[in-house]
Amino acid sequence: MAQLHFVEYGPRTSEQPQDTLVFIGSIGSTLDMWLPQLDALSDVFRVIAVDHRGHGGSPVVEGPASVADLAQDVQETIAQLGVDTYGVVGLSLGGAVAQYLAANDSKVTSAALLCTAPKFGTPESWHERARTVRADSTAALADGVVGRWFSEGWMADNPASTAFYREMIATTPAEGYASCSEALADWDFADELPKISVPVLVLAGADDPSTPPEVLKGIGEAVSGESTYVEIKPGAHVPTIESPQEVTDALRTHFS
Repeated sequence: MAQLHFVEYGPRTSEQPQDTLVFIGSIGSTLDMWLPQLDALSDVFRVIAVDHRGHGGSPVVEGPASVADLAQDVQETIAQLGVDTYGVVGLSLGGAVAQYLAANDSKVTSAALLCTAPKFGTPESWHERARTVRADSTAALADGVVGRWFSEGWMADNPASTAFYREMIATTPAEGYASCSEALADWDFADELPKISVPVLVLAGADDPSTPPEVLKGIGEAVSGESTYVEIKPGAHVPTIESPQEVTDALRTHFS
């Protein structure tokens, strides 16, 4: 298991923190993808964001991983911070980890599943990605990935931010990206979703090519806990950056 790099903030006001929120991001990202939400929600929440193993400031762990391994990384990291109960917020791969935690960790009190799925693509497509980055580096995928993260209009209006996030992807260690790709190759949680009994926010980007709205609606229908569906427009696969206020507002409403 890996001790993950994390940041922690809040609360900034005199109010008691309502909860601890743990943020888990996409494959190829660092915790910087949550900056707007960490800024806003640290007023009353204790917010903790982590980098997956082999991403950002977290150590590379050689070889394939499973989503259960990634979840254990999160559990061990936040346990050292004295977290007793928490709300989990996950996007894409982080949403898979959040699904696993919501179903299996009794410390989870509520969950927000953003732009994620109980199964992503085909196993072969993820094994191919792993082979590609091990052979050619993660930069070989960066243009394609950033094109799924954001809508064309947003990228045209935000060239500097687009370049920043493309570089985030391109500089992800190849073994970190490959290991997490192999975790997604083996990920199929459809039959486990009814185990999620805590309140769930499912949030979709209206224009997300990777996990379209109908996939998120299906998660909400399959969990046994109360679910709320929110669709963000404009928004592709990473609306935390493209439509940050709308995402933050949905999270605040859910976890309050």
